[in-house]
Amino acid sequence: MAGTPFSETADGVVVAVRLTPKSSANAIRGASRDAGGAVHLKAVVTAAPEGGKANAALLKLLAKTWKLPKTSLTVASGATSRRKVVHVAGDPAALHGMLKEWGRSFE
Repeated sequence: MAGTPFSETADGVVVAVRLTPKSSANAIRGASRDAGGAVHLKAVVTAAPEGGKANAALLKLLAKTWKLPKTSLTVASGATSRRKVVHVAGDPAALHGMLKEWGRSFE
């Protein structure tokens, strides 16, 4: 799949995510393109979308998957939506390279 859900920012990387709460497992199920052509990661978590529990589970899942400290990840936008933008703080070039390499497994 051409395109990537990862974009560099001045202080890290942002990741486009489509989250499905109340699933049977916590997992990243690949990447897909929406009707507008934007690419996003498809993530599922067991937590309910109440009181920020699903967002917290998403950040924990991403931190564990990418072997990053959970404190470096925040939901930058979409806190109450299935479509989210997650900010990963750190060196933009290093993070972007690492995440793009990780994302090749979904292409």
